[in-house]
Amino acid sequence: MTIPLTVSDEVRALAPGFIHVTVEAEGLVNTPSSEGTSALLDDAARRLAVRLEGRAPHEDPHMAAWRAAYTAFGAKPARTRNSAEALAKRALSYAGLPRINALVDVYNAVSVAHLIPVGGEDADRIHGGMRLVRAKGDEEFPTAAEGERVIEHPERGEVVWCDDSGVTCRRWNWRQGTRTRLTEESRSALFLLEGLAPMRAGEVAAAGAELAELIEKFSPGARITVNAPVGA
Repeated sequence: MTIPLTVSDEVRALAPGFIHVTVEAEGLVNTPSSEGTSALLDDAARRLAVRLEGRAPHEDPHMAAWRAAYTAFGAKPARTRNSAEALAKRALSYAGLPRINALVDVYNAVSVAHLIPVGGEDADRIHGGMRLVRAKGDEEFPTAAEGERVIEHPERGEVVWCDDSGVTCRRWNWRQGTRTRLTEESRSALFLLEGLAPMRAGEVAAAGAELAELIEKFSPGARITVNAPVGA
């Protein structure tokens, strides 16, 4: 499995320090959340607290860079937080991190511990390659509202991940669509870790390596490939 990822020149100009690492996994067995993944999430919250040293997540330089990128394409970052900041804020709150399923718990834990946006897509539901572009505004984004399937459209100029069938994630990494999300039926996955300067390529790669180890731990026998960082 090799799913090509491309980043448009428009997005590169918007955030020239953008780096991404992909982790591909096949032969997965995804299970419900367990005591093991719950403990992993709790540990990630503790690691986050140590990393922040009493600061709010948005005060971290990496999160500040993401806020600047969101502002650059017209989003309001205090209202539509990047996925890492949103998870970090929840991890430090009374509510704590959600428990979804084993694979989602694993990548959420890595996201929180490293304070880096991480997403996971069902590779069998991706049509063609993945592209990071600025939206035209007419693309389809399948999501859910009050338990019902609905189709939204991104704003013109919004940064989105998409494939040949439409948008898979809105506002860069703010909200994932329902079509490609990981479920307990998922057997192949593409995980994406995204960094902006001042985060270095080596830091993104280290988070990717930890993610691969955890996937192997919670889905023994999976075939995993960690790709080299792409970008600055």
